[in-house]
Amino acid sequence: MAMMLSLVLALLCLLQAGAEVPVQPDFETEKFAGTWHIAATASNCPVFLKLKDGMKSSTVTASFTPVGDLSMKLVWPMLDKCQRFDLLFQPSGQSGQYTGSLAAEEKRDLRMVETDYSSYAIVYQLQQSGQGPSTSLQLLMREEDASPELLQKFKQLLPTVGLTEDMLVILPKTDQCSKDSS
Repeated sequence: MAMMLSLVLALLCLLQAGAEVPVQPDFETEKFAGTWHIAATASNCPVFLKLKDGMKSSTVTASFTPVGDLSMKLVWPMLDKCQRFDLLFQPSGQSGQYTGSLAAEEKRDLRMVETDYSSYAIVYQLQQSGQGPSTSLQLLMREEDASPELLQKFKQLLPTVGLTEDMLVILPKTDQCSKDSS
């Protein structure tokens, strides 16, 4: 049970995500909607850093409500089971930027940094909470594999958001939760 709680906290740190971080110009929600795989992630969250080497790729299904809220449904492999998380972010007023919280004392800023909609997306999050700020950057892929060039591009973005390569994990593929991803 303690390990599960630690993994849940690590996931929450991953979903945390400030400085002036760019947002995809003219972000198109209908093109972004659908299934993505988290191929790589970096974060300065202490719980994430402790558990990152045991993490596996997860699946994110993004959709948008009629009022423009971003709904993210995650299926995350945890030990011998699949954990589901449902997150909701509200538009911030700028296309491609969203805010949300999981607790009253927490604030999250989520930004769609860059995407081509058909193969990859880079997502930034900053979480402000009573424990201080935590930053994350995620590489989402429509297919699970990221090219070496795309991984290099992702790595080059890390210092621009205050992260370092030792905070990065390239998540190994798994089919552990593939039937639960819809």
